[in-house]
Amino acid sequence: MNQDTSKRPIILAAGGTGGHIFPAEALAEVLTRMGQRVVLVTDSRFANFKTGVLAEIEIQTIPAGTVDGKLFKKVLGIGRLLVGIIKARFMLAKFAPVAVIGFGGYPSFPTVFSAASLGIPTIIHEQNSVLGRANRLLAGRVSRIATSFPTTLMLGEKQLAKVFMTGNPVRASIKALREVPYGTIGQDGKVHILVTGGSQGASVLSRVIPAAIALLPASLRARVRIDQQCRAADLAAVRAEYQQIDVNAELASFFVDLPARLANSHLVIARSGASTVSELAVAGRPAILVPLPTAMDNHQYFNANAFEDVGGGWVMAQDGFTPEALSARLEAFLTAPDVLSKAAKQARQFGEPDAAEKLAMLVMAAVKGESFDQFNAKQTREVAA
Repeated sequence: MNQDTSKRPIILAAGGTGGHIFPAEALAEVLTRMGQRVVLVTDSRFANFKTGVLAEIEIQTIPAGTVDGKLFKKVLGIGRLLVGIIKARFMLAKFAPVAVIGFGGYPSFPTVFSAASLGIPTIIHEQNSVLGRANRLLAGRVSRIATSFPTTLMLGEKQLAKVFMTGNPVRASIKALREVPYGTIGQDGKVHILVTGGSQGASVLSRVIPAAIALLPASLRARVRIDQQCRAADLAAVRAEYQQIDVNAELASFFVDLPARLANSHLVIARSGASTVSELAVAGRPAILVPLPTAMDNHQYFNANAFEDVGGGWVMAQDGFTPEALSARLEAFLTAPDVLSKAAKQARQFGEPDAAEKLAMLVMAAVKGESFDQFNAKQTREVAA
């Protein structure tokens, strides 16, 4: 990594789930290549992601809590938040960072809030098309706001003046898929379907997809190849369903080679978290997206809708995601595969493969003391040139 540990670090603060950690990891990859010292502040859930660059940089954990829910939970959450802010103050005094970047999730709040209060350059990055709760609380305090979608809801008029759209950073293994062409589907050729429901799978996909494929005419069913991520508790039952209808399916609770499977897929069926949508777009793979109906502020619907609007895929609300509806859609794709090829092209155009580099530029401008107006003017001149 060739990091100069004598340098004051850049601190990245992110909740310990994939949606927050993956873009932080992508930015860390770029910053460390630039010779910057990086420290990640997160929570105990991070243990699931300690690979690659995240296994090499310094990690700090911090307590935090939400202020939602019943009175007891609110009081407990506020208490944990105050402890987190106190710990963040001591940590910032120890590291004296040159900048702090928050990726959302409640563990990011104490660090970014404290840094902004101390006059340290601060940036928040929003992965979704709706500003998350923690970022919403911070948006008025930070110096810059990086967004992933052309439109981000819940931003106030004053906050829009400090917005720069970078896109959502994806890991290097996903960015490499940009160079892998979308596979040609012959009129009678195999169609590879990748099913992923987020880091924990999604039971609704396990229930509906095998039943939908069972409804296909036998000649079309024979052309389907499935790679499906399932909850561990669902694996045996789903495997038995595919065996009963004689469909070639590989199932796992987690695919360590997910980028390779994404590269080989003709269609993805997935939830519509920010990282999923961004990775599909960068890779240029079409998808049927089933938004999680309980997602905060319905952000998965808005993510999926943006992807559908550009022609990269199709949104199916969970209450309409039935075996009959899905089977009809799959039958249409299998009989007219050009529809998938066209959607793949549109998805690719929507992708922001250089999002991590753009975010790194925004960060380094803040580190150098460049005002947001100066940075924006310079970017405008470069685009015009």
